[in-house]
Amino acid sequence: MNIPEHIAIIMDGNGRWAKKRGLPRTAGHIAGAKTIKSIVLHCNKIGVKVLTLYAFSTENWNRPEDEVNGLMKLIKNYLKNMNSYLKYNVRIRFFGDISVFSQDMQDRMKQIEQEFDKNTGMIFGIAINYGGRNEIKNAMKQIACKVKNNEIKLEDIDEQTVESNLYTKGLPNVDLLIRPSGEYRISNFLIWQSAYAEFYFMENILWPEFKPKHVDIAIEEYNKRNRTYGSVK
Repeated sequence: MNIPEHIAIIMDGNGRWAKKRGLPRTAGHIAGAKTIKSIVLHCNKIGVKVLTLYAFSTENWNRPEDEVNGLMKLIKNYLKNMNSYLKYNVRIRFFGDISVFSQDMQDRMKQIEQEFDKNTGMIFGIAINYGGRNEIKNAMKQIACKVKNNEIKLEDIDEQTVESNLYTKGLPNVDLLIRPSGEYRISNFLIWQSAYAEFYFMENILWPEFKPKHVDIAIEEYNKRNRTYGSVK
């Protein structure tokens, strides 16, 4: 079976999972966080090179204050315990504008990236305070500054120039994007990187219910598709 090099997953449905059980939305996020490790380890085991999970978007700040506070507490706790991944040889990278977080959270993210940098296995990407449009806007600003400072010429700007200024610079584009929960959109997630990704939407599975077998099901579907990249095969 052909294993996608880069899989991206939108971890959707935590709130609905909680609502179905008469629980607060924060309970859904806690349950969803418990799902992450099994998916990371499975993808690492089957040979995925990059797995990127959508943890917190730039739009999520618009949620109710108590939910945002609960998410921040959950993220802090998750960061605190990430050393448990060290023995699995994964590398960890954070994608997004982390400058909005408290200094201790920023320091912890940087520390994690440094501690895991010596590993050689799958890259586990965590998109946090991430928005695809914001990412491209920031890339444009960086490129404009380089042109202004005569570091590059305007006529030399190409797709590689843009990619080298994205959060995901140096990584392959997304091959397979998975979204559970029955929503059929990518919600501003890796929009440049997913230009030729295969999308797999799951209707009856919410993120806290997501299992390694669902990754395998999505990969099976991925292998049935003919990826032409605009050409004819």
